[in-house]
Amino acid sequence: MAQKPHDQEFLEYLVKSIVENPDDVEVTRKVDEMGVLLSLKVNPKDMGLVVGRQGSTAKAIRSLLRIVGVRNNARVNLKIEEPEGSTRAPRSQEGEMRF
Repeated sequence: MAQKPHDQEFLEYLVKSIVENPDDVEVTRKVDEMGVLLSLKVNPKDMGLVVGRQGSTAKAIRSLLRIVGVRNNARVNLKIEEPEGSTRAPRSQEGEMRF
């Protein structure tokens, strides 16, 4: 079996450490003239954990991936696939308080 690139392996390890359903984590890697694009799919119940409050966790993951990319002379971008039935509120309701 071929070894996965460092960026993909790092992202899988990081996200599997955060989520409650690590077996559902799926990372695909695509390289083009813009750099490396990592697409992340997680269990719908784990979306809130991956994105975080106001996207703070997602921003932190992206920052770490940029560092991994710099060490490997590549521009690494992250796309988080929003699954059907995710527990994250639709964008228009994110800022509203619910009682």
